[in-house]
Amino acid sequence: MRILYIYCHPLADSFHAAIRGEALAALTRAGHEVDLLDLYAENFDPVLSADGRRHYHDTTRNRAGLESHVARLQACDAIVFQFPTWCFGLPAMLKGWFDRVLMPGVSIDLSEPGSVKTLLGNIKKIAGISTYGRPRWMALYMGDPSRIMVTRYMKRLTGGTARTQYHALYHMNVATNAQRRAFISRVGEAMVRF
Repeated sequence: MRILYIYCHPLADSFHAAIRGEALAALTRAGHEVDLLDLYAENFDPVLSADGRRHYHDTTRNRAGLESHVARLQACDAIVFQFPTWCFGLPAMLKGWFDRVLMPGVSIDLSEPGSVKTLLGNIKKIAGISTYGRPRWMALYMGDPSRIMVTRYMKRLTGGTARTQYHALYHMNVATNAQRRAFISRVGEAMVRF
């Protein structure tokens, strides 16, 4: 499979970098072709500008400056999102990618507003890998928006056909080294099976 791996963390020496290393190695061992999209390393601009918003619905203009992101999204068979959950949601950098790239003509067809069509049928599998500073019960109390964006919203954009999985380390701020290592191992095992 061709996998678009969207990675969102600003620190090269973070726990997330260790997770990413294991996940990428596991996907490669399983024979997948992986396209790593590191939003910070590639200096992605998450800001939807006034001009970008003005032309958001104009499918002849809305991809300007985002052509490579759109092409990578449309070329993949599966997508993996890896990110920390901050303030019970996606980091601003990743939320900006959703806002700017998942636009009309790319993820949805709004030519008949009363009957919106989804356009990402090329994506057959979706995975999310995230860490949380708080316990799971608190994320659930808040509605766990990060999980919903990956497992429901993205699935909806595939026409509802993609299989989803979500791997989360909750309460990371008090996790032991053994718990962190176990999480990395679980992610690696899941990516081998992905």
